[in-house]
Amino acid sequence: MTLSALFQSSEVLVRQRTEPLEVVLDFETRNKYDLCLPDGQRIGFAAEQGKGLLAALGRQFFGHWRSFDVHVFDMARNLWWVASHPFRWFFQRFEIRDARGIAVGAIQQRFGLLYRRFDVEGPSGEVWLSMAAPRWHFWTFPLFRQGQEVALIEKKWSGLLKEAFTDADNFRITFRAMLSEAERVLVLATALFIDLLYFESKDNR
Repeated sequence: MTLSALFQSSEVLVRQRTEPLEVVLDFETRNKYDLCLPDGQRIGFAAEQGKGLLAALGRQFFGHWRSFDVHVFDMARNLWWVASHPFRWFFQRFEIRDARGIAVGAIQQRFGLLYRRFDVEGPSGEVWLSMAAPRWHFWTFPLFRQGQEVALIEKKWSGLLKEAFTDADNFRITFRAMLSEAERVLVLATALFIDLLYFESKDNR
């Protein structure tokens, strides 16, 4: 099974891997995720890049504001796409390009008092989808196209120990309408972005 299953399945699971240092020392490590079908079969994985001292310090002190890249691979470890997060204090952004460096699109955080808002942009900056999640619905993130809900990202309960002592999170993506391959890639990237923005630090919980 390969990442192409993302384009046929109505559901995809994103499962963050638990790192021992996070459990024992409360130390932020590089984020890593398994991408799975509903039956648990892995179709790929995602991994934050940056192994040096500066990258480690950035994770500890700058959280989701820092600059970083996330690479997404198939099960044969072939690079599929790259998500880049530039350093920003406000209105975070995730820029997606394929393995050849060609832009796929971006996820742009927007201002919202009562809602958490993103625009899902195409490669030329046009808005393809939008997310408007009420702040009182802590774990649900619907995406819309012209007012119709086309996908839903839900944070799932990870278990008492994981929730209390680590940043390991599980998400379920449900596709509720026909989406292009690029749109599905951007929805998956949105799930990673939501985790990094809202759930990476235990202080955000």
